[in-house]
Amino acid sequence: MKLLQKTGLFLSAALLAFACGGPSDTVETTDAQEVGEASGSSLALDLGASVVSWTGYKPAGKHWGKIPVTGGELMVDGDAITGGKFVFDITGLVIEDIPEDNENYGKLWGHLQSDDFFDAANHPEAMFEVTKIEPFTSAADVEDKDEFETEYTPESASDLLADNPTHWISGNLTMRGTTKNIKFPASVRMQDGAVMAKAGFNIDRTQWGLSYGDESNAVDKAKDQFIYNTVSVGFDIKAN
Repeated sequence: MKLLQKTGLFLSAALLAFACGGPSDTVETTDAQEVGEASGSSLALDLGASVVSWTGYKPAGKHWGKIPVTGGELMVDGDAITGGKFVFDITGLVIEDIPEDNENYGKLWGHLQSDDFFDAANHPEAMFEVTKIEPFTSAADVEDKDEFETEYTPESASDLLADNPTHWISGNLTMRGTTKNIKFPASVRMQDGAVMAKAGFNIDRTQWGLSYGDESNAVDKAKDQFIYNTVSVGFDIKAN
């Protein structure tokens, strides 16, 4: 009986910690939106200077890396971006926190490529396509939310915010055959005929069917045996 009482108290404490956890936030996510016709000229992405970065979290640690951009364009009319899209190669995903010759690298890489996560055999590419661009007004619009607090709680949205953001960008993000519209702040600048855009934000991976080890099981959460649904994403894009 005492053991059951202690277990119940432990679970209650863990769930209370979840309700009162530290800040983190995922971007506004809605159903896919229609992509309008963009005006202006097309600038091809500089594939050597464009990359998608990622960080995944669990109570015992975190992993991070990059995904190569393999194609795309930005549409520019005068000094304004009017649209654009880019494709990134899931099969080219790189893990940066584990040496490539370490056996754990291969295990994690294979796990991420499998049906547990990206299902790369059936969905080898992901894509982001711009649907709307608005001026950025205030960092106060970037809201943090509560997460289950551990040593490796995901970074907050305000910590990921790009330096000197200029725009809110909305777009359809397609992964694993699922398309959702997301909205995030970005820093966009033009120089010598080139356009550079940077952004950092969080997504809820389960919105795209990447549900392995998610946070829905309270017992696993109490034992810290889960993977955070929150994944930090970075876009670093250049077109000329």
